This record gives sequence, C-alpha cells and structure tokens, in this order.
Amino acid sequence: MTPLVEMKEISISFGGVQAVDRVSIDLYPGEVVGLLGHNGAGKSTLIKILSGAYKADSGEIRINGKPVKIESPRDARDNSIETIYQTLALADNLDATANLFLGREIVTATGMLNDAKMESETRKIMARLNPNFRKLQEPVSALSGGQRQSVAIARAVYFNARILIMDEPTAALGVHETQMVAELIQELKAQGLGIFLISHDTREMMELCDRVSVMKNGQLIDTCRVEDVTEDDILSMIIMGKKPEKAA
Repeated sequence: MTPLVEMKEISISFGGVQAVDRVSIDLYPGEVVGLLGHNGAGKSTLIKILSGAYKADSGEIRINGKPVKIESPRDARDNSIETIYQTLALADNLDATANLFLGREIVTATGMLNDAKMESETRKIMARLNPNFRKLQEPVSALSGGQRQSVAIARAVYFNARILIMDEPTAALGVHETQMVAELIQELKAQGLGIFLISHDTREMMELCDRVSVMKNGQLIDTCRVEDVTEDDILSMIIMGKKPEKAA
C-alpha cells in the first residue's frame, strides 16, 4: 500500500538552531500516527512544514507516492491536508454552518448566499461524523468542547481532506468529551483518512494510535507500533532519547 504521506530527511533551522534534523516519517490510509516529545522536540515544527506554515530547508514530501512542494497552507489544502489546531480556529459568534463554510461559502447563480444548501450540507456531514449533533443554529461558543471539535473536523472533512493534522485535540476536555473525540477519530480512520495526532498524553496515544513517533532535540528517536511498546518505553524515548531494547 502506498503511504498517504512520506516526509523524507526533513530538516529546518532557525538562526543557527537545528529545529528538525533529517527526520523521516510516513502515514497510511486509515492510520493514526502519534507525534510525541517535550516542548522544543521539533514535532510541531515538523508538522508545520507539512501544513505549509514553514518551508523545509531540505528533504522531500511525497503525497500518494508523488513528490510535492508544500510552501503555503494553500499548497497543503491543494494536497488534501487540513490542520485542526488546538484553538480550533472557529468563529465563536457564528453557528456550525457558518463556521463550516467560512471563507468558502456556497452562493446562488445570482451571487446570494445559499443558506439552505449550506445548512443541508452541514446536516449531512455532521450526521456522518456525529449523529447526535443537533445544535446547528447555536453559536459555537455555546457548544461543548467535543461538539466544537466535531465542527472543526467536519469543516476539514467536507472539503475533501484525506490527511488530518490534529494538535492536542483532547486538551482541557473532560472524560465524556474526550471519548467523543476518540469516537470521531475512529470514524475518520474507518473512512480511510490518515491522521497525525500531536499530544503529550502517552496513555491517550496508546489508545488512539496505530504507531507513535518520538522526537527529541529535533531528531526522530524511533517510530514504533503501539502493540510493540509499553507506555514506559515511550516515556523513556521522550525523556532519555533511548529506543526500546526490542526495537534497537
């Protein structure tokens, strides 16, 4: 099977500091790959290269086996990559439909907003991702954290994302809301999307991910299948930069 994404020998530096040093990772359809590491490990910088926020100094990115140039967020979207940041980037005063189509509104032949079409499309995508979602007309500021995540994910998926980058999606969520996001991730996997998941919660990563990649000081320590490692193995990679013995 061809990977959705291959990042090969990616490097970038800022003012003489090597933020990412020859890192290679990949992602397959229907897979969740977790990225872990302390603050400053380089994981967010690596993902910002994939999302088009930064341009790598060297290395190659392949999408579906073909080399691509990703030098802006538009390039990322053109390659079916969407990023869901921890802040979600939602307009709190607008409802789910307005947020879903914000900046990409559907208009009629006369140039008027096609509100009925946009609401119908929102109902369809929300039914696919979260059948229990009912609050289409309420401002997203009135929604729970899990419901807000649903809106942000729906916006990405509606516009044909095949590769999702999720930055700390369960941070500050309660147990029930965290479970809601976990169910959304499982649904996206079943639909064949690939997900890069950034989190500091090793237990969550063990539950949600198929593989985990650990970075330290800008370098990739290792990528392991979750069934082949323990939580202590992952913590040892994060803290000590040491590969699990069986993977060495």
